[in-house]
Amino acid sequence: MKGFWGRLLEVDLATGAAHVLEIPEKAYRMFLGGRGLATYLLAKKYGEKWRLLDPLSPENPLMLLTGPLTGYYPGVKLSVTGKSPQSNSVVGSVVSSEVAVELKASGFDGLVLKGGCEKPCYIYVENGRVHLRDASDIWGLGGLKLIKKFHSLLKEDVNGEPGTPFVYIGPAGENRVRTAAVMSKLAHAAGYGGYGAVMGVKKVKAIAVKGYGSLPSIYDPESLSSLFRSTLRNVRERMKRFRQWGTTEGTWYTGYYLSSMPVRNWQEEWHDVKNFSHVGFELETWVKNPWADWGCPVACMKLSLVKREGEVYVTDNPDYEMAAYLGSNLGVFNPKETVLLSSLADELGLCGIQTGNVMGFAIELYEKGVLTRDEVGYELKWGDVECLARLMRDIAYRRGIGEVLAEGTYRAARILSEQKGVDLTRYAVQVKGIAVGAHGVRSRRDYPQPISYALSAQGGDHTSVAGFPVDSTESETWYAILDSGVVCMFTVLDDKGLLEYLNIITGWGLNLNEFYSIGRRIITLQRLLLSLGGPDAEWGVKDDDNPPRFYEPLPTGPYRGSSIGRDEVEELKKKYYAEIGWDERGIPTEETLRALGLGEFAPLLNQVRE
Repeated sequence: MKGFWGRLLEVDLATGAAHVLEIPEKAYRMFLGGRGLATYLLAKKYGEKWRLLDPLSPENPLMLLTGPLTGYYPGVKLSVTGKSPQSNSVVGSVVSSEVAVELKASGFDGLVLKGGCEKPCYIYVENGRVHLRDASDIWGLGGLKLIKKFHSLLKEDVNGEPGTPFVYIGPAGENRVRTAAVMSKLAHAAGYGGYGAVMGVKKVKAIAVKGYGSLPSIYDPESLSSLFRSTLRNVRERMKRFRQWGTTEGTWYTGYYLSSMPVRNWQEEWHDVKNFSHVGFELETWVKNPWADWGCPVACMKLSLVKREGEVYVTDNPDYEMAAYLGSNLGVFNPKETVLLSSLADELGLCGIQTGNVMGFAIELYEKGVLTRDEVGYELKWGDVECLARLMRDIAYRRGIGEVLAEGTYRAARILSEQKGVDLTRYAVQVKGIAVGAHGVRSRRDYPQPISYALSAQGGDHTSVAGFPVDSTESETWYAILDSGVVCMFTVLDDKGLLEYLNIITGWGLNLNEFYSIGRRIITLQRLLLSLGGPDAEWGVKDDDNPPRFYEPLPTGPYRGSSIGRDEVEELKKKYYAEIGWDERGIPTEETLRALGLGEFAPLLNQVRE
């Protein structure tokens, strides 16, 4: 076995006991690591009991996984996954964190947490030895204070090395908010999936890892060395603009030129506020430019800092998604105020996409008179940073209306619809429990296709969109491979190059068809678990659809009047089902399962078809 250790470290939080899970090479060859391996292991363990597994119970495992390219490919990502409290399926969330490399240097391909602690705890893994320690002194802390205190606590408790990488949760995760993220280095987040809430349920505040060993051996070290150097050169050249501006450039390009940016809960997708752009952020907020995570040649991150009423707010860029969802989607077109809200989300441990989405949903309901001042406790207004910050805190601490909004957009819409006696889901811009990314489909100028969110195995996740051709970098098979190889999409230039890397590391000698079969296998098994759902939401063919808002014509901008049609989406759905091997209800066929080597999961089809 090359490129892997063939083992995961499993920790029972109830007892503190740790043991090794042996993983055969066949599993890696079929699913790689990260998202794919997690989907396989969860399906294998829970199978017909999947619907009964509550994502917000200690029984739901939390997995921190690496991939075959971890440590050998430029940059570093960590896969954070389990059963998602948002979609009730597996969502492969990733975060930039050196924890991934430290796990591999500890002799393991990942860490699995089962059960929960009786009281707040943190975990320190040193070369495979597990320390489970009391975290009462850091429970309740937000990002900056936690980071400062945790390093000294680690030194005092276990003689941990300064700078040991760790991931953690903020108050939102502690309070089991479904939009809570698993955080790293203050402003990095594994946001999709809601796994911050899973850590909170387990009462795990932080996970630190330090390894002193080597990485697993690889098949062809000499070829890897040459390929690594050429990849660095090519990525640096191709991604020059990202190095200069980061994804913040999208605040102007996507909003003004593409008409594809969320504005006031997606009521619009176009803006012409010139200062709400990468230039505006650079001039008003950036204090460091550029910086990067371990081994990354792109260096797309900047450091932003603003001061307001004696408080200092610090965050990355913010990147495009944060600027869109905590900026334009909330009617904020001021770089400094967007940085303030982004910094607050980081401090609280909230996903900017999911939280900005549900906040926009709430403000529109207030605007339409569905929510009142008496219910909320204060006025909700587009662009009012004071009320927006208050609302964000209420969500993180589940106070007042925040108790409902902490359930995420889909569940909040269901709850409020029942309370108000009116269907409010038409204002919920989400797919299968997950807020859509900040890239619209109505102008047809951005990269998502009309079925991208509707048919994704990860709902509204903009980093895992469905599309045509099915076996290409335009579709979810590709994104599943990236999440399972556990690499950053901004450092990967094409599929053939990534395949070459994989073969040099593993020695498998895969061709391109076999490569994409891995992606098909992963999303097909994800689809099976998504179709099972449970316990509080199940998804069927009717849910393979866009948010109602995406069928409304764009009201402003150069693409005013543009939209997508339901008939068009239905035809594309049928085509996609047929090409990927699912039946007319979007359920993988038994023939497809067996062709992909997933025959052992065929008995689950009976439950899905019920």
